[in-house]
Amino acid sequence: MHCKNIIPDVVAYNSLIDGFCKSGKISYALKLVDEMHDRGQPPNIITYNSILDALCKRHHLDKAITLLSKLKDQGIQPNIYTYTILIGGLCKGGRLEDARKVFEVILVKGYNLDVYAYAVMIHGFCNNGLFDEALAMLSKMTTDNNCNPNAATNEIIICSLFDKNEIDKAKRLLHEMIVRGLV
Repeated sequence: MHCKNIIPDVVAYNSLIDGFCKSGKISYALKLVDEMHDRGQPPNIITYNSILDALCKRHHLDKAITLLSKLKDQGIQPNIYTYTILIGGLCKGGRLEDARKVFEVILVKGYNLDVYAYAVMIHGFCNNGLFDEALAMLSKMTTDNNCNPNAATNEIIICSLFDKNEIDKAKRLLHEMIVRGLV
């Protein structure tokens, strides 16, 4: 992007960066971030969420954590989507305890957690066979945070319970969903 008289705006840069990230060319995306700085178009949280997502999907979790620290140092405030990306990456990367810590931090900081943030953490618990924790999280989201699970959230747990041959627990949860009108 080296046209002398045309300087792309942040939206154009973000589109290019997202495309590079989705195609696995993270190093190109990072070069564009440097170019953004050089051209007076500072990256925003959307820029960094694209890169963070690509790093997590490729299991470069330490680099993702470093990137999160870097953007905080630059005064860029992570949003709930940023943290959800990191939590999902940590869960998929076998670092459930790290994901749990990040989740607790964002709860303490008062982020307004959405159903997707809870679903990512619940999915992490289920993938590790921690159904009691998943069910506790499901309960916590409704009682403590007034966030109602959707059918997809419950489906994560029910399918995982069936996969692990926990038929009775799956039936109880399905019954609760029917009673609450979620099915």
